[in-house]
Amino acid sequence: MDQVDAQATEALHQLIPFAGHLGIEVIVNTPEQVRARLPWQDRLCTAGGIFHGGALMALADTVGAMCAMANIETRSPGSGTATVESKTNFLRPGKSANATAGALHTGKRFVVVETEIRDDDGKLVAKVTQTQAVL
Repeated sequence: MDQVDAQATEALHQLIPFAGHLGIEVIVNTPEQVRARLPWQDRLCTAGGIFHGGALMALADTVGAMCAMANIETRSPGSGTATVESKTNFLRPGKSANATAGALHTGKRFVVVETEIRDDDGKLVAKVTQTQAVL
């Protein structure tokens, strides 16, 4: 299992309190790649102990925003971001959730991010493409 970056996780929870409420843990936070995981919690599940789709979408939205911010900060410090579009494909139920996000496009006004959520066995649970506005 990958090592949690405690400092980056605390910074995320301060910036986005909802991420702290969910318990999202940051592994890597660079412009090239953001990796985080959502530890399994019964309160985030649907029937059968599998993650609720909304919890997985919240994880993807969070790492997508982190990826956009990491890319925006390199050229426009102090800017922000907001999700303007998100498309999720759920491919299998998941009892573990490890997200990896990377930028597909970094423009002046929009950043497009692709996120994969995989289970602990490396199987693809969901694929998300989102567009983040540069604020």
